[in-house]
Amino acid sequence: MSGTPRADTGPADRRTTVGLGTVLKEWGRIGCLGFGGPPAHIALLRRLCVEDRRWLDAQEFEDAIAACNLLPGPASTQLAIFCAWRVRGRAGALVGGAAFIVPGLIVILALAVLFLRGDPPVWVKAAGAGAGAGVAAVAVQAGVSLIPAGWKRAPQQSSRRRWMVYLGLGAVAAATIGPWLVLLLVALGIVEAIAQRVPAPRRPASGLPVLAAAGLGGGALAAVAWVAIKVGALSYGGGFVIIPLMRADAVEHYHWMTGGQFLNAVALGQITPGPVVQTVAVVGYAAAGIGGGILASVVAFSPSFAFILFGAHRFDRLRGNRGVRAFLDGAGPAAIGAILGSAVPLALTLTQAWQYCVLAGAALLLLALRRGPVLTLLGAAAAGVVIVLAGGALPH
Repeated sequence: MSGTPRADTGPADRRTTVGLGTVLKEWGRIGCLGFGGPPAHIALLRRLCVEDRRWLDAQEFEDAIAACNLLPGPASTQLAIFCAWRVRGRAGALVGGAAFIVPGLIVILALAVLFLRGDPPVWVKAAGAGAGAGVAAVAVQAGVSLIPAGWKRAPQQSSRRRWMVYLGLGAVAAATIGPWLVLLLVALGIVEAIAQRVPAPRRPASGLPVLAAAGLGGGALAAVAWVAIKVGALSYGGGFVIIPLMRADAVEHYHWMTGGQFLNAVALGQITPGPVVQTVAVVGYAAAGIGGGILASVVAFSPSFAFILFGAHRFDRLRGNRGVRAFLDGAGPAAIGAILGSAVPLALTLTQAWQYCVLAGAALLLLALRRGPVLTLLGAAAAGVVIVLAGGALPH
């Protein structure tokens, strides 16, 4: 394989030459250092697997990225699990995926205890109010960053006119009908598959209504599991597309959190290492304590493990499937629109004038000066502390 010192070593042999201890160490290091979301995760995985250890060649790594982006759920997490599967088989996938996820889970649950407990100190409330004020800007930046690649791909299979319609519908849906957003994504995927005259791919939603009924009637933990399975199995386009879904359930339907606390949860998901989907652990904690947070994380990431453990060997076939690609040509731009539209309910949650000033500052840093979301949200948190200690009012 190109770039690999031992050309006579096949894929199956290389999976057995990497010890589980090495997988645990290297993927755990990425899980601890992976601040900044998917771009940082991809860069760290590429440096490890392609440049430093040469476990994969560059083309295989790029193909893995493309295949993971065709799957619902957190793509960078699936990429981490795939790379671990590639070098050590299914045992490696389980160990590497857990090592990638667990450090961020520990950190975010510890911060959730601090920020969501009954009466946190004033500076903690102020920091949360400041960081939460910048979240809407992070959502816009996340959506805007995905537009160029999607727009460039649109003429290949789908028309740009339809692409813009799907983008707009996704944005409107995220701003207005949060809990039903996933149905729109699926519907637009099917519409585009029909428009391209290829069979629509079968979606994994057929058994979920039964789970929904069980979750709604089985107490807090079952409800947490239902919210988490939607996050992990029915989200397209990255971490922020799940925000409207989680907010509708956590704030409006189950009333586990206030709007301000949900903003804190999203901010914590951004500033902690590991995947942004860890936000669901804060929602689970708000609903049922530490046990709820752990359950939410386990359930949300289970589909990602399942996709890789049972489907990684079919990635080449997945990438070449016209039906899957056509479906994503419809659901993809709608997901980008949903990320942009999620900024509306997030911004409407703000209650103090100074929070809108912080939001404007965050938008300037992210969109004009191109600063990263981690430093921007930390700066917003510091601004909140300064403003409140100087006499500014806390959100009510």
